[in-house]
Amino acid sequence: MPRPRLALVPGEPAGVGPELCVRLAQRPRPDHRLLAFGDPGSLRAAAERLDLPLRLLPPDGDGDTPGDLPLSPVPNAVAVEPGIPDPRNASAVIDALLAAADDCMAGSCLGLVTGPVHKATINAGGIAYTGTTGLLAGHAGRDVVMMLANDTMRVALATTHLALREVPDAINPVGLARTLRIVHAALRDDFQVPRPRIAVLGLNPHAGESGHLGREEIEVIIPVLEALRLEGMDLPGPLPADTAFLPAKLRGFDAVLAMYHDQGLPVLKHSGFEHAVNITLGLPYPRVAVDHGTALDIAGKGIADPSSLYAAVATCARLAAASSRGCLA
Repeated sequence: MPRPRLALVPGEPAGVGPELCVRLAQRPRPDHRLLAFGDPGSLRAAAERLDLPLRLLPPDGDGDTPGDLPLSPVPNAVAVEPGIPDPRNASAVIDALLAAADDCMAGSCLGLVTGPVHKATINAGGIAYTGTTGLLAGHAGRDVVMMLANDTMRVALATTHLALREVPDAINPVGLARTLRIVHAALRDDFQVPRPRIAVLGLNPHAGESGHLGREEIEVIIPVLEALRLEGMDLPGPLPADTAFLPAKLRGFDAVLAMYHDQGLPVLKHSGFEHAVNITLGLPYPRVAVDHGTALDIAGKGIADPSSLYAAVATCARLAAASSRGCLA
């Protein structure tokens, strides 16, 4: 069976993304091929700083020799200084993401791996940007769910980057049911879990304690779970978040749905930050991102840990190979 080709986008050129991609290019690729989308100069400069070989090939190159990397060039507007992002390069960052997404939508790449992007710099460049997940969802015209995963657990989010005071109003029956359907379908179709068991956390401490600590569980979460159970979904909950992540309980779940960002992700990152990845569920292709930021303070120093990028590529390759969404390139 042919190896799936994965699109690779380094992200913010002044961050650690380019050097992580150079390190990635040194590794064997027995189960995938790569096609990078980004600025050639940033990648070559990163290779020089790391004292590693890098030969940028045309987009149709095989790239199987360590140090070789097929590239679809998306040049930056101005030269890059590590650690100092320049808003004038914002368009190139977004263009690289969208070009890679176009290739995935067309089926020439079967998955997308993305490096970290600096949101403030993108917005300072005049582009309204709340995150790559939202950008790709809008590009594909799909509802999506953010899920982070490592070797220990998978945690999906009912809400993502919201102020805490906005979270209760954002949890509504329609949105919660849509999120659970997306997570259920992804576990079944992409992760090959025949009958997914998704633990659903409550919003309030002790899952509301029968209404004494909040009524969101009674008025929103429980009715949604009851309705989806009638459709055949296995949805324990709403569960108190302070005990749902105990190892003995986690072993019985295929994923956990947290109601807000910091309810679930600190536990996941504590359990294995270096190998955690960010997966976008609901796109017509697998998209996996590193679970860290641009790390501007160490960019260009050659000390950034590539473990999350390696894990993202391995996860994306597995999803792409197992996916029935398209033909292998």
